[in-house]
Amino acid sequence: MKEAAAGAAESRPGVLMPTGPRAEFVRTSRLPDGTQVARTTLKGAKSGFTGDVWVWAPKEYYDKRYERSAFPVLISLPGGRGYPTNYWGTGPGLGLQQAVTDGAKAGRSLPFVLVMPVINADTKHHFDGSDIPGQPRMGTWMAEDVPDFVRANFRTFSSRDGWAFMGSSSGGFGALKHVLKHPDRFKAVIASGVDIVPDSPLWKGNTRAMDENNPEKLAEKLIAAGGPDVWINFQIGTAESGRDKAEKFMRDYTRGPVHTRLQVIQDGEHNGKSYVRGMREGSLEWISKVLLPPTPDPGAR
Repeated sequence: MKEAAAGAAESRPGVLMPTGPRAEFVRTSRLPDGTQVARTTLKGAKSGFTGDVWVWAPKEYYDKRYERSAFPVLISLPGGRGYPTNYWGTGPGLGLQQAVTDGAKAGRSLPFVLVMPVINADTKHHFDGSDIPGQPRMGTWMAEDVPDFVRANFRTFSSRDGWAFMGSSSGGFGALKHVLKHPDRFKAVIASGVDIVPDSPLWKGNTRAMDENNPEKLAEKLIAAGGPDVWINFQIGTAESGRDKAEKFMRDYTRGPVHTRLQVIQDGEHNGKSYVRGMREGSLEWISKVLLPPTPDPGAR
């Protein structure tokens, strides 16, 4: 994956140019418009964990008119074990990249940079995408190492207004949790078929640490603090369970700085294709109104 004029253009207010060092990417797939999904291996300086990350930048990112503009980042997390692959990156057939492409062309979606890391450290354990005592620090990997990697390689916004998560199932839990835990860094989330509370057996009675990664507890804390504001979009298909949990969370915590929305996917099942359909039907447009857009340089052609 090639950075367009990395470091060659003077940055604008609120825009962070790539800091480097530049990662080594291997192309894994190509979309019809010529954009590419690429993979790299990230050695997390803060977490100590090493894992793969897939990335995709929209066509607009390489347009000369935007070479001094930041682009919003959507960190996209898979369900299941989420290791050693992330199905949003290894399976473009799910249509996430194409949904962003089509939405941007129609003016209903921002042209997001998609960042798709692994969420767990192996296939044998369930880490909740969290820093569980005595286990790999997957929460630090997700909330610190991955954003640092993005800033090193892409033009990003300096504020949280250009940073969001999306995820499905266990990845939806991680996405929801990270936004509520770090509202100073991330502004919004699309959480699909989501688990609401930590459920990894690895917590082993570490109640305090588990509470620090519980979306319900985090929402209570954020409301008590009075902000910053976060925007949460739940997605639930009518052919799956879990709608009652999402609606209960919305009833209990939609106040003050916590803003929520529910995207109901007719005949939607507990899978990526259904969730991408929900994004096409409303969630991408919703989150695009919450985050900052890239702005073209008026002097560029």
